[in-house]
Amino acid sequence: MSDLGSGDEGISGSKYNVANMEGSSSRNEFESSVKGGSGVEQELATKMLQIQSKRFYLDVKQNRRGRFIKVAEIGADGRRSQIYLALSTAAEFRDHLSSFSDYYASLGPPNTDNLPEDGKLKSEMMIKDYRRYYLDLKENARGRFLRVSQTITRGGPRSQIALPAQGMIEFRDALTDLLEEFGANDGGFKGDLPEERHMKVDNKNFYFDIGQNNRGVYMRISEVKNNFRTSITIPEKCWIRFRDIFNDYCEKMKKSSDSITAEINLPTSSNSLK
Repeated sequence: MSDLGSGDEGISGSKYNVANMEGSSSRNEFESSVKGGSGVEQELATKMLQIQSKRFYLDVKQNRRGRFIKVAEIGADGRRSQIYLALSTAAEFRDHLSSFSDYYASLGPPNTDNLPEDGKLKSEMMIKDYRRYYLDLKENARGRFLRVSQTITRGGPRSQIALPAQGMIEFRDALTDLLEEFGANDGGFKGDLPEERHMKVDNKNFYFDIGQNNRGVYMRISEVKNNFRTSITIPEKCWIRFRDIFNDYCEKMKKSSDSITAEINLPTSSNSLK
């Protein structure tokens, strides 16, 4: 089964035997957005799986914002792709792999004359902060496989890997080994985070997203205009100070506006003599 290539063609690191590094700048920007602009990384552990004609690397990495797992896929044709999982997301993915494996085992032999219209046999979705993961067990003329797609809300490239269905249990067991060693706790705030908010001003859209990482809770404010997007990130510990400064400007602008309005409405000297 070789319909398992996916779109993100670049993995840094000598162990992946990467020869073609074109477009590395855009990939680095994507990695930075997924991991939060993390800086220097340290690799804590790695596992390599050979599943059919593909190699999969599961790397536990650490940076100043915490730990995560990078999953890299290399196909027989050299095609490369990768996704990133927070440890808690990796644990959720592991559980889904058990469910998908059980479903796969219950299926009969493939019938190429009666394939699903969209190829999907079973689907699930995972959400972590501003990332979404789509899990699709699919079937085509070459066989059955699990496609895992990672997206970032409101922009950013789509990255995906495709795992041969026969290798789901082996992949799950490898994830389990890593999670038993490093845990599945992301740390940070344990309660329910507020839902995202949106407002539109003229031709601009503003999005307010609350997320968390190992450094704590934060708010990301994004401005989207046409195809351009800029954002700032505000740590939760300074929200009150940020609000006070914003309120101060609002009050000063209101006083200024009220003063101008009062001056406009003052009677002129000619009117006062009448």
